[in-house]
Amino acid sequence: MPSQSFLMLATALLSSVLVSPVAGQLYTDCNPLNATCPADPALGTAHTFYFNATPPDGTFNMTAGTVDYSFDQGAAFTINKKGESPTLISNFYFFFGRTEVLLKAASGTGIISSIVWSSDVLDEVDWEFIGGNATHASTNYFGKGQPDFHNAGYHPVKGGVQDDYHNYTCVWTKDKLEWYIDSENIRTLLPQDANKTLNYPQTPMKLSLGIWAGGDPDQPKGTIEWAGGVTDYSRPYTMYVKSARVEDFSTGKEYSYGDHSGTWESIKVATGNSTAYENINKQPEKSLSEKWNELPSSTKAGIYAAAGGVGALLFIALAVYYIKQRRRGKQEAALLAQRQEQERVELERFKKEGRNPDALTFDGAEYDAKTGMATTTYAMDSPPGSSAGPPEKAWDPTGSGASGAAMPLLRDDAMSPRLANPGPAYTGSPRNNSFSPTQSQGPGIPPQFPAPTPSSPVNRSFSPSNAPGRMGSPGAQGGGYGVSRMNSPGPNRGPGSPGSPNGGYGGYGGAR
Repeated sequence: MPSQSFLMLATALLSSVLVSPVAGQLYTDCNPLNATCPADPALGTAHTFYFNATPPDGTFNMTAGTVDYSFDQGAAFTINKKGESPTLISNFYFFFGRTEVLLKAASGTGIISSIVWSSDVLDEVDWEFIGGNATHASTNYFGKGQPDFHNAGYHPVKGGVQDDYHNYTCVWTKDKLEWYIDSENIRTLLPQDANKTLNYPQTPMKLSLGIWAGGDPDQPKGTIEWAGGVTDYSRPYTMYVKSARVEDFSTGKEYSYGDHSGTWESIKVATGNSTAYENINKQPEKSLSEKWNELPSSTKAGIYAAAGGVGALLFIALAVYYIKQRRRGKQEAALLAQRQEQERVELERFKKEGRNPDALTFDGAEYDAKTGMATTTYAMDSPPGSSAGPPEKAWDPTGSGASGAAMPLLRDDAMSPRLANPGPAYTGSPRNNSFSPTQSQGPGIPPQFPAPTPSSPVNRSFSPSNAPGRMGSPGAQGGGYGVSRMNSPGPNRGPGSPGSPNGGYGGYGGAR
């Protein structure tokens, strides 16, 4: 017996004794055979879904894992760990129709790649690819969820199912169901061959694309044996789908069941555009380049002209700014050159005069804090150590090592205008605990007065230059000479005014 015939016989035997797990994986939220169920949203059109990007919104749901999309390989359905079975399930139904899926199956023991149609009454049409079999594809069908395990077929695929993409197509009408691999028909099912039409798939279907582990240790023993053995989760397993074209042979908005028979004659079609149709044909947001290309030529010309005008204004503004900056820079450079020339001329003058331009020059009198004396006044621009300038160490705030002819701040020599005419000395007691300051000296009497004690602080106030002081004039008889005092009465004193011992006002009363 040829090896191919033996293989076909073996697979037929296997399909007759093992349970296909897909039937066990399917479920329905509401079965119209038993209840009145909501209408199913229709596709109502034909569309090719390219999986180099996420499908249009509202067309597919993803369950039990993640799907990655790439330009080169399309959608990648990967099992990375136990419990994952990433699947895309359409949100729409088609009532008789056609699907073409460009798929590359995953390898791996117990791994099942699949293309499944399913209805609310559990009619089903399958493509299945067992990871341990790299050369064959499996086809199957079920009607009303009945577990008829003699329906599977195994078909060789040129080039294998795991190394490259192949086109797996189903065409479905009320008269027949056909399976194609790369446009070659490999199987046809007639209604009368499916339990006299009872198990013939004939109700609105939705499309599922996914991968799952039939060899999971938690699966039934028969399922694990059908899948080829126990799955090893130590590595990932990936199925790839580049595209899926779906064509609904009916047109309408939704499909509903008119009774509980589950026959195609009971299906009612509502007219109108379906939600899937609107989502598929929704215009995507246009790019800027597309919007630009749609503008009339006159509008483009106007935009070009406006842009050119704005560019010209900007250029002029930049040119004006540049010119102003250049002028400002020239002015600053000229001022800098002028200052540098002034400094050069001044430096030359200092050099000719023999002065050090870095030496400190000043004008005023040096003060000695220790002696309370002022030194000789120096002229401006006289370098220290010169004949007209201060000595090298002219001022020491501590008073140590001070040099020069010291001069008291309050002079007591003949140069003092307040001592030019000395008055008589006052020998009495201090008045109001105060002492008079130095007075104009009277003829022949030196100034004498007691020094203030620490407990009696001196409160001196000198008369201004226009005060009515008397220089060299005799004072009151017997009272000596004095100066006028603020807050002091004249010769006829008033009540409460103290008198002098000789009946007059004498002493030296400074302004208080």
